[in-house]
Amino acid sequence: MISILNGIIQNMLSYSTPLILTSIGGVYSERGGIVNVGLEGIMTMGAFSSVVFNVTLSSTLGSLTPWFAILFGGIIGLLFSLLHAVATINLRADHIISGTVLNLLAPALGVFLLQVIYGQGQEKISNSMGLWNFPGLSSIPVIGPIFFANTNQVYFLAILVAILSWYIIFKTRFGLRLRSVGENPQAADTLGINVYKYRYAGVMLSGLLGGFGGAVFAQNTSAGFAVTTIAGQGFISLAAMIFGKWNPIGAMGASLLFGFFQSLAFTGGSIPGIKNIPGSFLQMAPYVLTIIVLALFLGKAVAPKADGTNYIKSK
Repeated sequence: MISILNGIIQNMLSYSTPLILTSIGGVYSERGGIVNVGLEGIMTMGAFSSVVFNVTLSSTLGSLTPWFAILFGGIIGLLFSLLHAVATINLRADHIISGTVLNLLAPALGVFLLQVIYGQGQEKISNSMGLWNFPGLSSIPVIGPIFFANTNQVYFLAILVAILSWYIIFKTRFGLRLRSVGENPQAADTLGINVYKYRYAGVMLSGLLGGFGGAVFAQNTSAGFAVTTIAGQGFISLAAMIFGKWNPIGAMGASLLFGFFQSLAFTGGSIPGIKNIPGSFLQMAPYVLTIIVLALFLGKAVAPKADGTNYIKSK
């Protein structure tokens, strides 16, 4: 039973970690007033770039390769998100259309570049993130083997990022100013706050964390990149952000819930009472849950008042 629970928890954390990072990135962007539906595209570019980095430098960096690949994926995600920032902040484009363009551009661009570099549209990595036992905690009876044995450090780093992001957004001057430009940019501007700068910061942080999320998925879950690698993870992250009411802790909780349902799709065959459910239904569950969450909570969740509204300084 403990081994089954460990498998469920570890799979849940494996699927939840990219969602946690990406949904928190969405929180930063939308708290600053920029709707970012391009999280799917940002994750895709993070996954693609991290795989290319891993394949290229694996022989040089050894066991540290996946960690540097994740960092590289975050940087590429940040740079890719600048397209959205320029379009929405400087050119005052519609936020939904701009984000949709990112989502359409990223998979095609990734596959094209793989064809150019490797002569094929997909690539696997051999140096993926290994399992790890948390020192001391893994020996705790019952809890230790379930949560802290055969796990990965990046899971706990994602939880730390959620806690740190909550503190930054709600307890620091940067967070206060970011929220102010997302609620009332005109009032923030009259107080001397550079609205454009903080909106850029929010989008860039969403790109960095979304790139991290895509890279973690590629390095830890899919162990490679193809056009279908991300396959809706960015949209699930967007739903987790809304379900979590634009709060990093809430987004983390929603991501864990979505990750749990994704875990059941792969471990349900060993669980009494669930193993008789067809696998196709279990695989549908996370996406059905996404639709339900958006249908039930999108109208009730209150977004930042200026979210999605272009700011013109002269007004």
